[in-house]
Amino acid sequence: MAISVPSGTTIDEAFRRKFARSAALYERARASIAGGITHDSRNFAPFPVYVERAQGSRKWDADGNELVDHWMGHGALILGHGHPAIQAALSEQVTLGTHYGASHEVEVSWAEEICRLVPSAEWVRFTMSGTESTMLAIRDARAFTGREKVIRFAGHFHGWHDYAMAGYQPPFDTPTSIGVPSDVAASMLIAYPNRIESVRALMDQCPDQVAAVILEPGGGSNGIIPTDIQFLRDLRDLTRERGVVLIFDEVITGFRYAPGGAQERYEVTPDITTLAKIVAGGLPGGAVAGRKDILDVQTFKGDLQKDRFARVLQQGTFNANPLSAVAGLTCLRIIAEGWPTEQAERSCEQLRHSLREVLQRRNVQGTVVGEASVFQILLGDELDEALAESDANRLMAGRGAVNTLRKAMLVNGVDLMRSGGFTSIAHGDQEIEHTINAFEASLEMLQREGLA
Repeated sequence: MAISVPSGTTIDEAFRRKFARSAALYERARASIAGGITHDSRNFAPFPVYVERAQGSRKWDADGNELVDHWMGHGALILGHGHPAIQAALSEQVTLGTHYGASHEVEVSWAEEICRLVPSAEWVRFTMSGTESTMLAIRDARAFTGREKVIRFAGHFHGWHDYAMAGYQPPFDTPTSIGVPSDVAASMLIAYPNRIESVRALMDQCPDQVAAVILEPGGGSNGIIPTDIQFLRDLRDLTRERGVVLIFDEVITGFRYAPGGAQERYEVTPDITTLAKIVAGGLPGGAVAGRKDILDVQTFKGDLQKDRFARVLQQGTFNANPLSAVAGLTCLRIIAEGWPTEQAERSCEQLRHSLREVLQRRNVQGTVVGEASVFQILLGDELDEALAESDANRLMAGRGAVNTLRKAMLVNGVDLMRSGGFTSIAHGDQEIEHTINAFEASLEMLQREGLA
């Protein structure tokens, strides 16, 4: 995986040359797939990279290029690609059945493991994704409180359902997607990260109308807007005082910041926790975990009238399907040993420190943020941790060169998740060193083209 790019070659030229088969596959995809991609994050100019296989910390694309992977299944693969214990569990389960359309023992064991690990988890309900988890958590909170308003924070990401589209990207008074009914967006109130007074003001403006507050406890947009721990404590106190359900969206931080997630790391326990990614061991799956009295809104009462008019409905053909359940259970039992989160964090701390040194050495303005085994590279203006209500565009600070940086990193044998990514237990010294060298080479390419 030597890093060698001819000095006279532009980033675009080098990219097109290295990933020629991906270009052809993208042209083919555009004939049958809407927009040519299956996930908005795979929108990449001039074309996305197509991967054929992966193992450990590496993946190999359609042209046979070997890449150090920092996407890691959108953060789902803290044990790396193809962990042998998960592969063995899946191989055995495939012979037993992939979809029973019935309850099974592994889903019970899986739920028990979540309850053991996550401080807020008294009961669990399974879903198929993080988007479904946050959607269900909001519905549960509204049903439990009898209120309709939900406070969320500018720049925090909670999936792609209608309620999550209000307040994600600036301007925050306009949903991030078209097709969202105005009444739905109006039910979501936008507060500002790390500003408890903005939350209190919204609650005062809408007395006895706020059902829940939802946030990424590790910081908005996967830590790009870091969270103040004292703010989390104040938020816990305020929501408890006002009878408002506190929802931690731990789709990313769950089992990554600690075996019990960010709530264990920060010692702040929410009422409901939403989970996905790591919870299913790299397969599709999610969960809502929380207080029994809140999740009880989903239980059947055995009364036709109550079950029709006084219960939260939730279905899902693939909820807790045997494959996801066995992968999730196997993964969480390994996570429970404690060392995987610690090992992945040590690698990422080394990486964050070295990337900052490269920025300084090459005299490039920017910063590297992140916590646990998450890192984000921001070029240009440094991120202002205190997001000002009057300057919401700070959410996008340092992200202008994301596409070009990722393109250069791919040319140099590393795949970033947009502006950063994750480490896993499979990222050892060799992978960290290669990422650092690739970053230095990529900054040199950006500087050569006047982009950094």
